[in-house]
Amino acid sequence: MEKIMESLPFMLEGSVVTIEIFALTLVLSLPLGLPIALGSNSHFKPLSWLCKTYVWIFRGTPLLLQLFFFYFFFPMQLGWQISGFAAVIIAFVLNYAAYFSEIYRGGINSIDRGQYEAAHALGLSKSQTMKDIILPQTMKATLPPIVNEAIILVKDTALASSLGTVLELMKATNSAVNRTTDLTPFFAAAVIYLVMTFVLTLLAGRLEKHFSRYDAKEEW
Repeated sequence: MEKIMESLPFMLEGSVVTIEIFALTLVLSLPLGLPIALGSNSHFKPLSWLCKTYVWIFRGTPLLLQLFFFYFFFPMQLGWQISGFAAVIIAFVLNYAAYFSEIYRGGINSIDRGQYEAAHALGLSKSQTMKDIILPQTMKATLPPIVNEAIILVKDTALASSLGTVLELMKATNSAVNRTTDLTPFFAAAVIYLVMTFVLTLLAGRLEKHFSRYDAKEEW
């Protein structure tokens, strides 16, 4: 117990970095995924091909490989010095934007075509139809898979430890185990990850209840 109490402040410091990676990735990748989804559905073939190729590359290659690519590519090929944290954020944002774009695209494509026709009959433009009718329904329909991806993101932040220069929770835990020769920090890290995912699950439940209230009002 004494060893874990000694390591806990160090692990909590790593947890802060984990939360920063999670928050920045979510805040940047969620909005980035939407234009990629709209581009994939575009009738302009070059744009559609470009967006689909982007999604194919980032979903088809391991996130760990993407981390190494961005961490080593900029200094070795372009001569730009980039920190490990910046490389992590770039790789995570681009990777998760690809996944979120497919979630959005599935949500948009699930909307009944009759709603597009009804909006056209009311004189709404394509942009108005998308902004006022299609996207609000898409956001509500895609909430469960987005929450699922957010929970996966919490666990994926552990990949940042592979760069060695990013002191997130997993890196701090490994350092604590190596220093104390005790495996207890691994159990503590598991508890911290579980707490994070539990909080996300609670927030998701509140959001679903919030949207269900509007559904009940509409039915009434």
